[in-house]
Amino acid sequence: MHKELSIPDDFQKIIKDLLGNESDSFFESLSTPSPPSVRLNPCKDFRLAGTSNIPWTQFGKYLKERPVYTLDPSIHAGAYYVQEPSSMFLEQAVLNSIDITQPLTVLDLCAAPGGKSTHLLSLLHPDSLLVSNETIRSRASILSENIQKWGYANVIVTNNDPSHFSPLHGLFDLIVVDAPCSGEGLFRKDNDALGEWSSANVDLCALRQRRILKDVWPALKQDGVLIFSTCTYNTQEDEETMEWLNQTGACEFLSIPIDDKWGVVETKLKNTVGYRFYPHKVRGEGFFLSAVRKKEPGNSLRMHTKYVLGDKCKNEDVKSWLKDSATFSYVIDKGIIKAVPAINFDLITFLSDKLHVTHFGISLATDKHGKLVPEHNAALSIHLDKSNFITIELSYEQAINYLRKETIEMDTKEKGFSLLTHEGNSIGWANLLPNRMNNLYPSNWRIRMKSN
Repeated sequence: MHKELSIPDDFQKIIKDLLGNESDSFFESLSTPSPPSVRLNPCKDFRLAGTSNIPWTQFGKYLKERPVYTLDPSIHAGAYYVQEPSSMFLEQAVLNSIDITQPLTVLDLCAAPGGKSTHLLSLLHPDSLLVSNETIRSRASILSENIQKWGYANVIVTNNDPSHFSPLHGLFDLIVVDAPCSGEGLFRKDNDALGEWSSANVDLCALRQRRILKDVWPALKQDGVLIFSTCTYNTQEDEETMEWLNQTGACEFLSIPIDDKWGVVETKLKNTVGYRFYPHKVRGEGFFLSAVRKKEPGNSLRMHTKYVLGDKCKNEDVKSWLKDSATFSYVIDKGIIKAVPAINFDLITFLSDKLHVTHFGISLATDKHGKLVPEHNAALSIHLDKSNFITIELSYEQAINYLRKETIEMDTKEKGFSLLTHEGNSIGWANLLPNRMNNLYPSNWRIRMKSN
């Protein structure tokens, strides 16, 4: 059967060495459909019937059928994130390796399109700061969009090479590296990837992963935790890469409690402990994860900078826009009034000097001749006080037309800037005028897909 799928002989050997008698079951699973799944935003509303729980996460749901996600206003409101089930195991690694009841400084190094980062934001203490990084500029834009939709303020998005983090000695309590890999775990979802697979590419991916780990390792503090994951099966990119890290720097491999019913396989190679997901054993795709605690001492970082994060905001009116306004500092950055978590203001300022930051805080408004024009980011924020705004609930058809940046008909006598919602979740702003509505949805985010 797997010969008919044109699975490379070298890859077949990898699987047979790993799974032995289970190999046929594994190859047969590549012809079965992937289970549709989403992860919910705990700070937003999402109503969907016919779901079942993903057992290793409190936020994950299996769906009975795969909807057309693009045509669901709730996804544009950040009410949920479409994510493959196995990768949500990150939650177990975090909960069992570090105390999330305390504020942490966290780096998601290879973050686009945002699955791991949005998951981390749902887990971390609200006074934590997440640095969500993506090296490739185009992917960093997608990451920023998804982060803004999720609505949390305690995150910055950066567009940096892993080597740029090396000088930040001991800054991070937790680093997540969802490493670029050969993608063997996605063969079921993308059969075209089978034709692109090669042993040479595996070699290149393993070398790249080790370069990434070497670059970021100095930025992890002593006794900090690094969580490494891939969506591939070969040991060269998984256990062998982690064993290489152990030889490079002193590590303590961390065990993660797993329920036998989950079908997750714990593996050991020399000192390495890892966790594997196979599609014939779990309702999910191929995935590998390993967590280590850094045991070697490192240099401490002096956070000194002369960098100034924007200009001081003198407009007091904008402060009433947020429910917890006293916990924010307000600055004007490139003409936009921003709210920055006060507890992390100095850290965000320091990082803005050292890294290429593409998004920070909450973009609230632009001040146009004394008139505040709201920013889309503010509409999606979980900190927005909706009671301070005219709020209009849209039907499904109205919401989709709005998200296409079309003019929509609304039976209202209200005037001025209004917050538009669908099923209770904010989706954006409109400026209501006497005879028309100005749609303020961002043009580069608009839905381009047509309905059937």
